[in-house]
Amino acid sequence: MKSGEQWLIARFPSDMVKVLVVEDNPANMTLATFLLESVGHKVLKATDAETGLALAGSEQPDLILMDIQLPGMDGLRATRLLKGDSKTSHIPVIALTALAMKGDEERIRAAGCDGSIATPLAYKDFLAPLAAQLAKSAAAIL
Repeated sequence: MKSGEQWLIARFPSDMVKVLVVEDNPANMTLATFLLESVGHKVLKATDAETGLALAGSEQPDLILMDIQLPGMDGLRATRLLKGDSKTSHIPVIALTALAMKGDEERIRAAGCDGSIATPLAYKDFLAPLAAQLAKSAAAIL
């Protein structure tokens, strides 16, 4: 095991990783929660951007999964607000999106998202990008 991997395990033991899921689709929320909890992560939940912003500020999660199409404020605007706030700008945000049009990935990145995962969620493709982002965050701190 590389020293960075050992540090990652020490910094982000599975029972200590807090993931905030901001998702208004009940099926996606249920699946994301199940998958995250099945590997030992703590899940915080919000069904709208305003609640997600408040939780991000108060709970300081290690990672945020942000639905792009939310009622009221959309996930891109919420991400811009998170990244513009010194209390939350360091938290990686991964977009959950059904958007697959040309230019959507650029809009997602321009808003400050650190990556994206397509919805509906495919369990085989869900956890790997999260682990990669946590590893990247850990490496940046080293």
